[in-house]
Amino acid sequence: MRDFSVTQKITQFAKDRELVSIAELRSAGFADMEVSRLTASGMLERIGRGIYRCPDAPLTEHFDLKVIFSRKTNAVLALLSALRFHKVGTQAPREVWLQIPAKDRVPAISWPQIRVIRSRTAAAFTEGVVLHELEGIQVPVTTPARTVADCFKHRTQVGIDTCVEALREVLRSDRNVMPELTRHAQMNRVFQVMQPYMEALV
Repeated sequence: MRDFSVTQKITQFAKDRELVSIAELRSAGFADMEVSRLTASGMLERIGRGIYRCPDAPLTEHFDLKVIFSRKTNAVLALLSALRFHKVGTQAPREVWLQIPAKDRVPAISWPQIRVIRSRTAAAFTEGVVLHELEGIQVPVTTPARTVADCFKHRTQVGIDTCVEALREVLRSDRNVMPELTRHAQMNRVFQVMQPYMEALV
């Protein structure tokens, strides 16, 4: 016979958090077999290894990012996904763009789809990277200026039109951003590429 009190407690626990890990469920005193039973019945949804949600819970804007960064990873949100996060440009990428260290494994998740850019430079994971907290989950995101420089560096993948659009919007929103843009352009070795566009748009 189904224990409705346990069912209600687990589903409410999951609903209150939007995302919940099996470790959190265990710490709250819920048994694995109860979690499995509720997942099989559709009252819990397994969205990744050890990560669950209540299907009835509303999804917030950055739910996909919380799925990725709720697990241990050295990734940084970058390029088109960072532009989207900062509401710069018109890009709506289907994949979440991540920068990860060259020797790290790609995060093992089935959803959302991710696109990985690797870097061997330690500064790429600290310079122009800011932590944003999304309901208790820390998400490192490149700043708008750093993101623009990254886009120019990877312009063959994101498209030069996207680069110029992002540069225009960032300059328009903050006229004092030029020194930061220049610094990141130099770090990415794309200053000579970016300079004509920066001069034309100022």
